[in-house]
Amino acid sequence: MSPAPLPLAGVRVVEISSFVAVPLAGMTLAALGAEVVRVDPIGGAADYHRWPITPAGDSIYWAGLNRGKRSVAVDMGSEQGQNLVQQLIADAGILITNLTGRQWLSHASLAAHRPDLIHLEVPGHPDGATAVDYTVNAATGFPMVTGPTGYDGPVNHVMPVWDVSCGLYAVVSVLAALRHRERTGEGSSIRLPLDDVALATAANLGFLTEVMVNGTQRPRLGNAIYGQYGRDFISSDGVSFMVVALTGRHFGDLTRLTGTTATVAAIAESLGSDFTDEGQRFRHRGVLDGFFEAWFGAHTAEEITDALSASSVLWDRYRTFEEVARSPRVTANPLFAMLDQPRIGSYPVPGLPMSVGGVHIPAQIAPVLGEHTAQVLAQQLGLTADRIANLVESGVVAT
Repeated sequence: MSPAPLPLAGVRVVEISSFVAVPLAGMTLAALGAEVVRVDPIGGAADYHRWPITPAGDSIYWAGLNRGKRSVAVDMGSEQGQNLVQQLIADAGILITNLTGRQWLSHASLAAHRPDLIHLEVPGHPDGATAVDYTVNAATGFPMVTGPTGYDGPVNHVMPVWDVSCGLYAVVSVLAALRHRERTGEGSSIRLPLDDVALATAANLGFLTEVMVNGTQRPRLGNAIYGQYGRDFISSDGVSFMVVALTGRHFGDLTRLTGTTATVAAIAESLGSDFTDEGQRFRHRGVLDGFFEAWFGAHTAEEITDALSASSVLWDRYRTFEEVARSPRVTANPLFAMLDQPRIGSYPVPGLPMSVGGVHIPAQIAPVLGEHTAQVLAQQLGLTADRIANLVESGVVAT
């Protein structure tokens, strides 16, 4: 019995991109069954050699965000190359790109060739100014509430969260535009500024709204959680744990396993507080911390693990990437499957995080730059082998 077709089978997309947001969007669409052709300049875009790299200099990063795509290399600085790319976009009917400000790639220019075109572009800012995740993050406020209490300077995080969020918003946008086109026959011109993704998230989560409504600035809390009781603790043998008590049940279990139930009740009475209320637990965290720190500091990591595992408390150990990569969370997880990636090696690679009917959509290999140039030009544009050879010889395309 042949497998059921993937949800986006028959959908075709041209991607012109670099870095994280749009490549992630293209890879996600490809994993869902769309035929995604990534078009790069000859020699590769700015992300083709981005770190981390193998000892031979091949980009692990690029392979990680371009799985399942076909690769075409074109001299997009030449008129002939631009014409070819426009034809590919018109044939596919969907373009996703963060290469903005080019008239030949504008919705108006491309819709002249394909009126029902779905055109999604990701600028840095709404006015078209450039930005990357790390500059958007700096301008949105998060580095000023990240890091240890009492530290005055900004602290960046290493996760490009706005790029990831933007890439997934891009997928949702394309799916909505496809639905609209199916119902009406109309295309869509979509702009998804990276800065707007960050601002919307900061507002939706209350970081901006509490300033507007309450006139208060979120404090820097180190590893504590705002509005809840949660923070890191260290065992007697030096292992760090993140512990979170979101509910009254969680907090009650935390006091029981640490032997502080009576003490915490007495503190609550003396303060006139109700520790079944999460806000009260947060407000008086400084008082509570000392009692819990004493218990964690007097027990080994193994003892703490056993105690927490028998409770409802939310927790986990802090781990390095090396520990995670070698753990059963990866090695025994059906999300991951061994993949022999050309130029990189054989290693466990994740499919899509969600499973359908208990089965994950498996990952596919990433292409070599320009690997499918001849194939795509022949299949999608009907060019002959001689014509493609002439384009290669003249430097318009590369294979």
